[in-house]
Amino acid sequence: MREIGIGLVSLGWMGRLHASSYQRLPSRFPELGIRPRLVVAADPIQENQQAATEQFGFERAAPGIEEVLADPAVDVVSICSPNFLHRDFAVAAARAGKPFWIEKPMGVSAAQSREIHDAAAAARDGAGIATAVGFNYRHAPAIAHLREMIAQGRLGRITNVRCWLIADYASSPDSPLTWRYDRDKGGSGVIGDLLSHGADLVQHVTGQRLTEVTATSDVFIPERPIPTKLGVGHGGFEIGNERGPVRNEDWVAALGTLSHGAHATLESSRVARGHRSDYALEVFGTEGSARWSFTRMNEFEVMIGEGGTEHGYTTVLAAPGHGDYARFQPGPGIPMSFDDLKTIEAAAFLSDATRGTHLAPSTADGLAAAEVCEAIMRSAASRSWQQVAQV
Repeated sequence: MREIGIGLVSLGWMGRLHASSYQRLPSRFPELGIRPRLVVAADPIQENQQAATEQFGFERAAPGIEEVLADPAVDVVSICSPNFLHRDFAVAAARAGKPFWIEKPMGVSAAQSREIHDAAAAARDGAGIATAVGFNYRHAPAIAHLREMIAQGRLGRITNVRCWLIADYASSPDSPLTWRYDRDKGGSGVIGDLLSHGADLVQHVTGQRLTEVTATSDVFIPERPIPTKLGVGHGGFEIGNERGPVRNEDWVAALGTLSHGAHATLESSRVARGHRSDYALEVFGTEGSARWSFTRMNEFEVMIGEGGTEHGYTTVLAAPGHGDYARFQPGPGIPMSFDDLKTIEAAAFLSDATRGTHLAPSTADGLAAAEVCEAIMRSAASRSWQQVAQV
């Protein structure tokens, strides 16, 4: 097997998931002939550095990205840092000629996302480098199959799409005021955090791009307590009595037009009490419709044709033949997990980096979603329809 040196930046929840995804890759994608070698993880928090070596098997840990990029044993880099560091880290990786896998949103704005995309394209004297962006929901076997059905015309002409990503991870007014709630550090709040997934799913599954949008947004919890101790991911923080303002969006709803004339509705919330992770996609066409929900990730519903005087949806369990399902389970009815989706993403990234394939969602996809989010922000501010810049 070919050994590929892995460097990783920021060992929060997502960084830890990247590390474990690399470790699982040889058993799930043996035909790639790749064995990831966890060389170095960078994180400024001492406890995370210790976890990198003792829990996840990195050969060593460092406080900053500089040591990762300077190491000749590092062939590719995972960037799992807070949003406001994405642009600087990704541009530095590109200038070092290191292919990178970065979480979304790529930057805190479309302008930063374009800088990342352009830097990756200009790397290695204009030859470019392989990139991947963390749009993990598109890797669900059911989503892969729905995309294939639509491309084959089995739903007829697509007329409209609904996509929502509704969560409650920020529903408590006493959850800490982290960087996620600062526009300069977190970007556009739930728009970049969750709705970017929706923009990617709609465009990826239909094969059409969003060309114009109109939207509204709001902040429902205007103040949160300032943390007195840092945590990992969404947890482990301690808070004091002092509170500060929330500076980006809690909720957003948008209408959009797709390039072939279909219509889309999108909604996201981070403060919807009762919804842990209600992420769903529905696609309607002239010959049928289909729908999928992350809460029941391993199945989808489809209705094609009239089916007699009474008709409705048929529930289909994900099975071999649907995306990469067979790499993880032998038959329908055995669930895959969120972690499995990231393993698929890791495999696509390393295939692109070593074989020159184009399997992973790239910085072009990240930029396309960022442009949708930017247009949605402009529309919510201006109360008008806004054009989405084409990538």
